[in-house]
Amino acid sequence: MPTALKKPRRIVVKIGTGVVTSGIGRIDEPRVAEICAQIANLRAQGTEVIVVSSGAIGLGLGALELTRRPKETPKKQACAAVGQSLLMRVWERGLAPHQLIAAQVLLTHEDIRSRDRYLSVKACLEQIIAYGAVPVINENDTVSSAEIQEIRFGDNDTLSALVASLTQAQYLFILSTAPGLIDLKGTGEIVPAVEKITPEIEAMAGGTTSATAVGGMITKISAAKLAVRAGCGVFIASGAEPNIVQRLLSGRGIGTFFVPSGLPLEAKKRWLLFFQRPTGTIKVNARAVPVLREEGRSLLAVGVTGASGDFAPGDVVDIAGPQGEIIARGKVQFRSSEVAAIAGLKGDAVAAQFPSRKRLEVVHRDDLALL
Repeated sequence: MPTALKKPRRIVVKIGTGVVTSGIGRIDEPRVAEICAQIANLRAQGTEVIVVSSGAIGLGLGALELTRRPKETPKKQACAAVGQSLLMRVWERGLAPHQLIAAQVLLTHEDIRSRDRYLSVKACLEQIIAYGAVPVINENDTVSSAEIQEIRFGDNDTLSALVASLTQAQYLFILSTAPGLIDLKGTGEIVPAVEKITPEIEAMAGGTTSATAVGGMITKISAAKLAVRAGCGVFIASGAEPNIVQRLLSGRGIGTFFVPSGLPLEAKKRWLLFFQRPTGTIKVNARAVPVLREEGRSLLAVGVTGASGDFAPGDVVDIAGPQGEIIARGKVQFRSSEVAAIAGLKGDAVAAQFPSRKRLEVVHRDDLALL
């Protein structure tokens, strides 16, 4: 654990299903009340708090008297529809004694994939905080047919990392039934701090056997990778521990701290990297890789060897090296058929094919983010 940290301006606290419930459909009211007291104390000290809460599907399961999380998407959506209002009532009851208002925010990946909607969500969250309310965010599982099925976008660990990046939070606290990252292949003890997420660190992660939860430590490590890249420190700890957030900030809490990258990505490049589903891939030659990675230049047609997928100008695409490894992501200025036609051509040859174009870069450096 790090020593006492400077009081953060803003944090995101992700609460797992196993924290807000004590079984399928059963609310753990004392625990929620304790977490809400922590939120109130942090607010009184000048720290803004955004909550990302799981539990809607779990509460829906209980209300519908189901014993296991269904596999079929419509059934999951129905459980979420029933459980979402129940979940908000939990947070409203927990925050009310502290004169705090809960503001429900339901998001899908599409809400933050579009640049305009991304900025709209950001502005909305800022205004909720300015009003003194506490944003309580959850995935909109009733309509997120893709997200509810795909672990990459359908778990609230990942959502919390995206929210932390979107709102430029200093810290993300992922609170679940896990006390931290445990070195199961070595000491068997909690890893106190992770300076870099290596394959060895990822190998320590495991899934979940919970009937209501999704992902387990695997998604928490993935979320930490996203958040630290955006300059946000990440804590993984048990939500059952009393006053855990304040104790972690003071360096006295039990858990795992993931050290943030030294230089946070600027907002537009965070959006390109973390909030997008690429619509295609542009493959580049070996000479183009250091030009992009080390020299920070734009991707030109001469460095392109091919393209896959169906994309249009303005779409976000992956950029892959000669062996197929993804090295960057960016907003392309040509459609897929045009990229294929100009692959390997020098500037004058590209200009001859597109005489009316002022910009001939395939991906401009301002619209390119390295992975």
